[in-house]
Amino acid sequence: MVAFHEAVGARLGVTAVDQRALAVIAGAGSLSAGELAREIGLTPGAVTGVVDRLERAGLVRRSPDPEDRRRLVITAVPKAFGEVFAGLDRAMAKLTDRYSPAEQAVIADWVTRTIDVLREQTRSLGGAKR
Repeated sequence: MVAFHEAVGARLGVTAVDQRALAVIAGAGSLSAGELAREIGLTPGAVTGVVDRLERAGLVRRSPDPEDRRRLVITAVPKAFGEVFAGLDRAMAKLTDRYSPAEQAVIADWVTRTIDVLREQTRSLGGAKR
């Protein structure tokens, strides 16, 4: 998984932190730099660099907040990163097709519980809240 994300980062010219930020932005729909900073545990200055790299790569765009024009919101550009992950989507669909719905349910349960354990262990180490 790490090697895959490193390859994606190299292709797009972004770091692992940038990819994490992109995932948060895409999941939220759009959010401000301050909201992103709080979500991923970076300073606002560091988030500016992250967003600059993501914008240069064509993965996000900044636009005025419709409710407060003094503030900018950051939105993911789905088509841009969708192309990079298209091969992965196809390969994962082919892999998934090998398993029955009941087997897929067991696998999904295991993955979900693993993520829960990892989040709890991350919290116990004083790491990120997500």
